[in-house]
Amino acid sequence: MLLSNAEIAEAFREMADLLEISGGANPFRVRAYRTAADTIQDEPRALRDMVANGDDLTALPGIGADLSRSITALVQDGQFPEAEALKQQIDPGVRGIMRIPGLGPKRVRALHDQLGIKDIDDLQTALERNQLAGVSGFSQKLQDQIAQSLEHGRTKKARRLISEVDPIAEDLQTYLRAIPGVTEANVAGSWRRRRETVGDLDAVAASNDPARAVDAFTEWPPIAEIAGHGETRASVVLHNGLAVDFRAVLPEHYGAAMIYFTGSRDHQLVLRNMAIDRGWKMNEYAVYASPDETEIIASRTEESVYAAFDLPWIPPELRENRGEIAAAADGTLPTLIEQSDIRGDLHCHTTWSDGKASVLEMAQAAQTLGYDYIAITDHSPRLAMTNGLKPDRLAQQAEEIAAANDALPGFTILRGQEVDILKDGSLDQTDAALDQLEIVICSVHSHFDLSREDQTARMIRAIEHPATTIIGHPQGRLLERREGIQLDLEAVFEAAIAHNVAMEINADPHRLDLHDTAIQLGKRMGVTFVIDTDAHSPTGFTLLRYGIDEARRGWLSKEDVLNTRSIGDLQTRLGKRQ
Repeated sequence: MLLSNAEIAEAFREMADLLEISGGANPFRVRAYRTAADTIQDEPRALRDMVANGDDLTALPGIGADLSRSITALVQDGQFPEAEALKQQIDPGVRGIMRIPGLGPKRVRALHDQLGIKDIDDLQTALERNQLAGVSGFSQKLQDQIAQSLEHGRTKKARRLISEVDPIAEDLQTYLRAIPGVTEANVAGSWRRRRETVGDLDAVAASNDPARAVDAFTEWPPIAEIAGHGETRASVVLHNGLAVDFRAVLPEHYGAAMIYFTGSRDHQLVLRNMAIDRGWKMNEYAVYASPDETEIIASRTEESVYAAFDLPWIPPELRENRGEIAAAADGTLPTLIEQSDIRGDLHCHTTWSDGKASVLEMAQAAQTLGYDYIAITDHSPRLAMTNGLKPDRLAQQAEEIAAANDALPGFTILRGQEVDILKDGSLDQTDAALDQLEIVICSVHSHFDLSREDQTARMIRAIEHPATTIIGHPQGRLLERREGIQLDLEAVFEAAIAHNVAMEINADPHRLDLHDTAIQLGKRMGVTFVIDTDAHSPTGFTLLRYGIDEARRGWLSKEDVLNTRSIGDLQTRLGKRQ
């Protein structure tokens, strides 16, 4: 089976969920599966290749002999025997409830134990009878969210994180480009626009023999079902349930096809209306000089199609009809930030709290990536489960940071902390301890259900604290798991600008927080941003690409981002804040 690391990690998370739902499971065993899932997700090497090479999987952090055997079984047979055995013990309807956003294993078990809810129909009935109000943890806001999800038929698996789909899309591109006669091939759609979640994949290939390319595509090993197969297109479903639509076109139509299948629909609609205004016609094959399609104006490349409308090429991340065509027309498209522009990461964790590597190991990993600096920002005391640092331990950590700085000439490790924003907006650390730090990231980790007014006031109070330098993952969302907190973003951004506080774009693909439209709003207002990985291990730094994607979708340039600056410029900025 060509399972990606993301798919294996998801299988491990499902196993942890099943253990929690079943009840009586050792909590350490549940945690072991979740920890292993994080390790697998972060591992840069493909586990399927490691299994094929006979590599020792137990060398990976948190992977023991039993978990190693489970990984091998998944890769070789596509089966997870322990999980399959558990599934036989749990009603399928109960597992189905977990696909509703906001309902994790503990809440699903509470519903089952207290109300006897066994499937989505039972859940709908309980909602109508207001029975959920009597179950601990089911606030009115959560009940409303569940009701809305049921009304619209939404489930957690309706869309997948971009990080889960990346290995599949990249494998597909590699496969298509190797088909004899194919001259170009790319995955298009929302994946190419780097949307944070993906519902399905669209792929396009150029070939002088489209039918042969389609036939070859349908032989791709991950395909489980062929839903449609024609001369120029095929629709399939993969073993993991992901749908893929494939289109093969002649090379002279490839550029127009890529624009059409990349989308967005609204972006295309503007272009097509521009064509109509000129007496032309535009479709997935070309821009034509007249509706009868007798003369092609442009089609072979995307650049030529945009040029036909007197426009420069527009990066896929911007193709959402949010002003990009007007900006292209008047020459004000931004020069989008690149991953290579980042000089350091200002948000990472070590074994001092809930990280998996030492200060020196994290710094060495960052230096290997070509960074000039990082900030060590372990958690504050309120997050006891992460072993948050009180002032005495912060002082001890400072000694380790100083030693690591001495060991890495030419590289700078900044002293920092990720400090909880408490319910009233005060900070979870003493002022004396905060005064000793160079970076203070203030983040919300609790009280997500406050009103918009209270949440905004809470955030602004944190911004106003003299020690605050960055607001971490400002909206507090977890994609497909938790909605973000309610904020008046304009008021928050105004406060951040007034107090010289940067807003974080957290690159963890489960967060991608701030989201793209919030970033675009902040850019218009003059907000300064940082793009951080929130890395908890050396491999966590590799997640930066997702933060860059979100920043590009938010129209950011290098100049908008604080950690594109040299260490000297950065320290000058931080000094002004202090």
